[in-house]
Amino acid sequence: LAVGIPSVVMQAISSVMNVLMNMILLGFGNVAVNVLGAYFKLQSFVFMPVFGLSNGLVAIVGYNYGAHLRERVYAAVRVALRMAIVIMAVGMLLFMTIPQVLLSLFEAEGAGDLTAVGCPALRVISLSFILAAVGITLGTVFQAVGKGVYSLINSLCRQLMVLLPAAWLLSRLGDLSAVWWSFPIAEVVSLAVCLLLYRRVDRTMLKTL
Repeated sequence: LAVGIPSVVMQAISSVMNVLMNMILLGFGNVAVNVLGAYFKLQSFVFMPVFGLSNGLVAIVGYNYGAHLRERVYAAVRVALRMAIVIMAVGMLLFMTIPQVLLSLFEAEGAGDLTAVGCPALRVISLSFILAAVGITLGTVFQAVGKGVYSLINSLCRQLMVLLPAAWLLSRLGDLSAVWWSFPIAEVVSLAVCLLLYRRVDRTMLKTL
């Protein structure tokens, strides 16, 4: 339950974040809301492999943590970090170089509003991908060693506690392009929190194996 309940909450967080972000973006019109919807569909192709990798990492780290095999825990985390960063880097490269091609999947022929608004959005948001790779992977380690609350704190920072206030404040500037920077800002803050929590877990739980 200590690991499972935070996982349930984390699954619900994304839905809450989506609804509240839509409410913020409605002030800029329906196109902004559609861009966010298109982004979430596109980013799932990048994030899903990382989440799948993380699901496997939970078992590997958990087994080796229970067996007091410290070096194998560290090795698994290093491999997962490298793979997650590569996946996210490829996703960022695609979002940076061909956003118009990606968005064309969601836009009717002859209409250009979604692409015009969405290309800058995809480029800005994708700056957070590599940071997210590290945060997601380390958050998985928290779950594997029984610190599900730490993983929940990480997700709350990424998707609610930092992202939404930042998006709302930036929306007060009246510039839609500023709102998209709330995603990189949230990832920077949440990664800083995640690294502090991982340092505590490493010092008190992993190094003592």
